[in-house]
Amino acid sequence: MQDADLIVLPRWLVPVEPAGAVLEEHALVVRDGRIAEVLPAARAKEAWKARETLNLPRHAAMPGLVNLHTHAAMTLLRGLADDLPLMDWLQHHIWPAEGAHVSRAFCEDGVRLACAEFIRGGITCFNDMYFFPDVTAQVAPAAGLRCAVGLIVLDFPTAWAAPGEYVHKGLELHDQLKGEPLVRTVFAPHAPYTVSDGPLQEVRKYATELGIPVHMHVHETAGEVDMAVQATGKRPWQRLKDLGLIGPDFIAVHMTQLTDGEIADCAQHGVSVAHCPESNLKLASGFCPVDRLLKAGVNVALGTDGAASNNDLDLLGEMRTAALLAKGVAGDARALPAPAALHMATLAGARALGLDGEVGSLVAGKAADFIAVDLGEVSAQPVYNAISQLVYASARHNVTDVFVAGRALMRGRELLTVDEPAAIARAQEWQQKIKR
Repeated sequence: MQDADLIVLPRWLVPVEPAGAVLEEHALVVRDGRIAEVLPAARAKEAWKARETLNLPRHAAMPGLVNLHTHAAMTLLRGLADDLPLMDWLQHHIWPAEGAHVSRAFCEDGVRLACAEFIRGGITCFNDMYFFPDVTAQVAPAAGLRCAVGLIVLDFPTAWAAPGEYVHKGLELHDQLKGEPLVRTVFAPHAPYTVSDGPLQEVRKYATELGIPVHMHVHETAGEVDMAVQATGKRPWQRLKDLGLIGPDFIAVHMTQLTDGEIADCAQHGVSVAHCPESNLKLASGFCPVDRLLKAGVNVALGTDGAASNNDLDLLGEMRTAALLAKGVAGDARALPAPAALHMATLAGARALGLDGEVGSLVAGKAADFIAVDLGEVSAQPVYNAISQLVYASARHNVTDVFVAGRALMRGRELLTVDEPAAIARAQEWQQKIKR
């Protein structure tokens, strides 16, 4: 009999690989922070002796959710400005507030608040784009979360860097974070309209040299595309393509304005798309053609965007919205079925970050990043298909247990790694400063 740290015995085990699989009377065996084996429960009891057994008789165990696009510290700007189009929202509300208030302390408190929300909603890995990425790289792993920190690049000065400094500061941080088990780096030039050709060429050079992804808002609105065409004669996508930025390491966020040729480019070059349906709906930015992208073979994953534009960090909710919206946009009820939506919220995000060998599915050898979702409540009954219930009938309050690398971050809905009352108190202090 082999020794294990933990045996998890859920009512349903949803591994994501193979697609659509739902295993009943199975066990997840965890040893040294990794998945040692997925096997029938009866065999697990015969073959493994664990220090602890987690019985989940009314739960589905599934991989932790991967949030492919967010701005974690912007939790402190949640609800500051609502019901506005993107450029009005940015130029007249968000950018002025950031200019007045963003600091190391702002980012530390905002990211910690986000971490509490991520864990409560079953998000175990997030890809961030915001100022002071070094702060995010400290706060997130302290909370036990896995993260990719964005090495942000802009043409204008901010509290984080001056023009010309962004790429250099990002490279320094990348070097500092080598060997951090829960932290990766990703270049994060903000958008085509805020980053000029020179810095983008630097980003491409160093991303290729270091083997890290590039994460960028692209074709978020029709106005963005029209503005670029009027100024340069090119659509932003064509400009990025001409600069050599497009490739299998490129994560294009939003992508609501796409031609057939641009979709074909995504497929041909192995681009990943981060789909943020609720933020796009709230800002009336447009509709990402998810069904067309998937049919072309493009890797499409999910992001919440920031809490200032969503206004929550709820990837389970995002998954349901994505599935419903895809059907409406495609005019086809078969578009984005539940297993595909679940894949977008887990393995597709891991693949975009180059982490699909580590997380995103419950497979032996991968890190033990998993969550338990209670399907025993009245809103989820009866259960004919666990994946259907996870996508269409579950909410983040149904998440009861969260583990990253075998470490419990939440047990029985109790946060273990973030001081939630303190995080809320700091958020309320910031609200008093910012509202003046």
